[in-house]
Amino acid sequence: MNHDDAPFEIHVHGDVKLRPDVGFDALQEALRPLWKYAGARSLADGAASAYEDEPGIRFDPHQHLLQICWTLYGDDDFRHQLDDMCMNLNEVSDAGAAIEVTFYDAQYDEEDEDEGRESRDDFLLLFVGPTPEALMQAQRDLLVEDVVNLMERHFDGAELGGVVAEIDKLFSARFDALVSSLEIGKPPRGAGGGSPGHGGGRRPRHLH
Repeated sequence: MNHDDAPFEIHVHGDVKLRPDVGFDALQEALRPLWKYAGARSLADGAASAYEDEPGIRFDPHQHLLQICWTLYGDDDFRHQLDDMCMNLNEVSDAGAAIEVTFYDAQYDEEDEDEGRESRDDFLLLFVGPTPEALMQAQRDLLVEDVVNLMERHFDGAELGGVVAEIDKLFSARFDALVSSLEIGKPPRGAGGGSPGHGGGRRPRHLH
């Protein structure tokens, strides 16, 4: 799928903390949708980026970390590979993480711009994690970072505790709604089992 005439230049970027028991073979299988799409026969064969100055796909076994800064050429159907990749990474991740994917219109040029045509550039922000809680935690942390960075242009960071607290309330309510939806349809616990609970789930942690 690495063709010069592909309609998109696609950049995938993100760091994912992996479980300590996850080795190269398991990671290679999890990332199969990416390297297979790129026309490679293995992760090692497909890990290099289309740009030499980008590190590509790297696995740090000491830090149990997957690092992706990788560009390939492809079509809009690459989105299906991203769905499979996210499901696979959920199985091997140790914490929630964000993955950014940018589609650059490889066929858009100055002539198109001069004639007022719009490019087909697109940006996706994906989240992976071992549990719904971890996914939500990663979403919450990224939102807090973005909001604080924006508002620190106008306010001192110490003044933004109330804003962060409101964001935490929103995510706590979303998490409770998620847990409630998962509880629906469960048979009640037997006598001595206590009242129905959240099954060990916890709200995303708050910043203090």
